[in-house]
Amino acid sequence: MRLLKELVRPGVLNLKSYSSARDEYSGTDGIFLDANENPFGELNRYPDPGQKKLKAKLAALKSVSVDSVFIGNGSDEIIDLAFRIFCEPGRDKALTFSPTYGMYEVSAAINGVELIHVPLNSDFQIDVEATKKHLKDASVKLIFSCSPNNPTGNSLLEIEQILKAFDGIVMVDEAYIDFSENSSWINRLKEYPNLVVVQTFSKAWGLAAARIGVAYADPELIGWFNRVKPPYNVSGLNQRAALEALENADQTKAQIQLLKTEKQKLVAGLRLIKPVIRIYPSDANFILVEVTDANAVYDYLVCQKIVARNRNSVVKNCLRITVGSPEENVQLVNALKMYQS
Repeated sequence: MRLLKELVRPGVLNLKSYSSARDEYSGTDGIFLDANENPFGELNRYPDPGQKKLKAKLAALKSVSVDSVFIGNGSDEIIDLAFRIFCEPGRDKALTFSPTYGMYEVSAAINGVELIHVPLNSDFQIDVEATKKHLKDASVKLIFSCSPNNPTGNSLLEIEQILKAFDGIVMVDEAYIDFSENSSWINRLKEYPNLVVVQTFSKAWGLAAARIGVAYADPELIGWFNRVKPPYNVSGLNQRAALEALENADQTKAQIQLLKTEKQKLVAGLRLIKPVIRIYPSDANFILVEVTDANAVYDYLVCQKIVARNRNSVVKNCLRITVGSPEENVQLVNALKMYQS
């Protein structure tokens, strides 16, 4: 296993991060004349750049140390920062398993990094042997695995084999973990210092508009993320929204349970509908559904003012359908009952 600092780009390794006014003085009392802020207004002060209150809450919730937590402006910022920290543009490579979340490809392109796609097998699981062939390439520094996976909905079962075979950074994107019965990889951080677990407030916590992503990892790795991030990457309003959500965790748990129940009802309803060919198993708050003609069914639903996600270009003739409210799910099923192919 390589030392973690050996995985970091030389330019980042020697980087002196920007020190903001709130980094140099973190008190709450006093006359603040240090940050060129407007002295008037309710939102006139810069937010806490270290998100200390939110990190403390999350550390307690996940049973990790505070210095093992990084807060990002959505998970997308965390993905982008990983490329910036570990991959030298035009030289290093990253790897992911397809089909999967499209932002890995976008961030790789923006950062000038080749992204290797290893196709999932027919069960949408990792082809370990095909993956290991790529891991012999020393320029592969970073692996992205989404589990439960988007758009397939299933959990990836072979992540541990990848962790054992690879001495670079393995990022496990757990955006949908709260809807799964499987344990989070956060529980295994001490076993794998090269593991980064990414979660979000956008799904189970209902804060997609607030853009709060979280990474959990070895404190040394988190230190590199803190060094590279913009100084005030998460607004005070968004930090407050996340803290309020954590204070109402019982409500979130109830909503998660409701969505799990609704998913079962939705699957049962869709199985009786003629254009539905196959419903894939899902550990997420959505289901991947194979239909007779994805483009036609999608267009039909849009005409009914019901918007699913057409994944035909990724998985042949498949729609990705999010589990909605009980009323929304009934409307979807009823609309599809009226579909004429």
